[in-house]
Amino acid sequence: MSSETVNADTIEQTKQQIRGLVSEIAQLSKSELGPDEFYPAFLQRIVSALAAIGGAVWVIRDGRRLDLAYQIKMSETLLAPDSEDASRHFALLTRIAASGEPNLVPPQSGTADESGAANPTRYLLVLAPLRSDNLVEGIVEIFQRPDAQPVTQRGYLKFLMQMCELAAEWLKTRKLRQISTRHSLWEQADHFARLVHEQLDVRETAYVIVNEGRRMIGCDRVSVGLLKGRICKVEAISGQDTIENRSNIVNHLGKLATRVVATGDSLWFDGTNEDLPPQVEEALDRYVDESHTKRLAILPLRRPKRTWDAGERETVTGEADSESNEANEIIGVLIAEQIESDLPEEVLRSRVDLVYEHSARALTNAVDHERIFLMPLWKTVGKSRWLFNARNLPKTVAALAAILVLLVCLVAVRKDFEPSAKGTLQPVVKRDVFVPVDGDVIEVKIKDRDTVQKDDVLVKLRNTDLEVRFQDVAGQIQVKRSRLLSVERSLFEQRNRSDARNRDEVERIRLQGEAEELEHELQTLDEQYQLLKKKRELLEIRSPIAGEVMMSWDVQKSLMYRPVTTGQMLLSIADPKGDWELELYMRENRGGHVRRARADTELQKRYPGTGERVTYVLATDPGTRRNGKVTEVKESTEIHPDEGNIVKVKVAIDRRELGDPHPGATVTGGVYCGRRALGYVWFHEAWEWLQTHVFFYLT
Repeated sequence: MSSETVNADTIEQTKQQIRGLVSEIAQLSKSELGPDEFYPAFLQRIVSALAAIGGAVWVIRDGRRLDLAYQIKMSETLLAPDSEDASRHFALLTRIAASGEPNLVPPQSGTADESGAANPTRYLLVLAPLRSDNLVEGIVEIFQRPDAQPVTQRGYLKFLMQMCELAAEWLKTRKLRQISTRHSLWEQADHFARLVHEQLDVRETAYVIVNEGRRMIGCDRVSVGLLKGRICKVEAISGQDTIENRSNIVNHLGKLATRVVATGDSLWFDGTNEDLPPQVEEALDRYVDESHTKRLAILPLRRPKRTWDAGERETVTGEADSESNEANEIIGVLIAEQIESDLPEEVLRSRVDLVYEHSARALTNAVDHERIFLMPLWKTVGKSRWLFNARNLPKTVAALAAILVLLVCLVAVRKDFEPSAKGTLQPVVKRDVFVPVDGDVIEVKIKDRDTVQKDDVLVKLRNTDLEVRFQDVAGQIQVKRSRLLSVERSLFEQRNRSDARNRDEVERIRLQGEAEELEHELQTLDEQYQLLKKKRELLEIRSPIAGEVMMSWDVQKSLMYRPVTTGQMLLSIADPKGDWELELYMRENRGGHVRRARADTELQKRYPGTGERVTYVLATDPGTRRNGKVTEVKESTEIHPDEGNIVKVKVAIDRRELGDPHPGATVTGGVYCGRRALGYVWFHEAWEWLQTHVFFYLT
């Protein structure tokens, strides 16, 4: 009696477990899980409910091809693609998919026809199709023990069919969701196309592409770069009104886009950079380190083809093929990035391709529109029609009259022509102090504005190599002298021997030759010693003249214990009590006016002081205008770090007007070059630029 009760309880618990698993499968069929999550959960619960050995879910892909979606304890021989058992098993699955009927296939059984469909395993195969809208979408396969009763086996098949019906609900819901998503995507694509083709301004088109394209793709950031020459410049980034071109991210992205464009191929980065050209890989690593991008796509935007052959049709596929044709001109790049989002790669690629098609055409149209000759002028003319309306005509006539009067004034009124330049105030007597030998600074004995006398020590250096060589030569001299004394002593003893038989003539000759050799070596070493001694003396840098020290306030800190090289300028010594002068750094084009004025005698007679008179102001006293006289205009052109190509102009000034001058003070001076028309005085540099950069190429 008790055993029957235990069996009844066990059966009831098993039924409850199966009901629970069926309920879970029903919940799964109503969920929004993707295939990668649904099929494992679905199969695991079926295998558990049937207490089966294992199972597999097969899905039919494009081209009606069966692919394994998930499996549990499937035999290795069935997984091997080149095994005979796998071929026979696959043929069996293909037949079930074609017939659409569930089936029980005993172990080690099969057909005798050409297909060779069979169950090569030692398990009972329970097979049922997955249907959606009366179409077979896949097959569920269960590996069951073969020793069950026929009634039980039919129960397995019935249960599996019922579970497949629940899975069919999930398939139907997923299809509806895909249709809804596709419909929404096409609505977004239509909205994107209308916006991106709405205008012909390049910058505005680029910003529409990045902002609307980001919404359509669903990624974190979209950027557009335009090709200017061989350099790709980032033109727009989604979510940003302006671009900071000096930022590291923008710089690295521009360099990466430039190198991708140079290859002519698209770049799809998903975390690995294998098989990439070294120059692209290097730029990609730098950008990823800076931006922390997980997935990146850079597609060169190519100019679409404008004509099609007679046999071609302008389909969506045809447009994409035309726009990605490598023979077309590249006008820019489209960049899509995933930083935090996790969009599947196939979805990302399809949406990027859709954005790419419209972006390539819209950006090409905008670039072509911008390249139309004198387009800014035509735009201005088109916008200025309102000036000539009857209501605005009097105002327009008055404005034109005022402009005419202004033009007459610019031509008829004459004004002093004084090309200006920046410069410095310097004493006439001034010497720069340079490093005579390499070494390390160990002591700076002066500071700025100190008064020094000629030959005063300014800076002390230390050269370890020089000191080692000096001591080495001194030691060699001492050794050679000791050896010379020993040789001379031996010669003396040879000469003073009374007995001629005891004299060794050969030894005497040898000693005499050695003495001569030692004297020659000592002479050479002494010359080296004197040279090294002079170099040691140069380690003490002395003042070339008496005067005042001119140096930066931080020179002492920047030089202490630092190495310096021969020819490096350390400071300057100037005599502030003597005469002073201006050194103007006249730009090269302005220097030409000064040279011509100094050479034109007729102009000098007409306007006295032409080419000589200088008016200047000090930066320390800008309210006072002072006068000077040009003493020298350098013939050679030099390069100044701030002004570019310059001509140096020396100007003599009155020392008494300066009060307490500061060496190196900034001055702004103008050299009088006669009188010219007011328009030329104001706009001569613009006119010269046109002559150099426009008229030169037109003639």
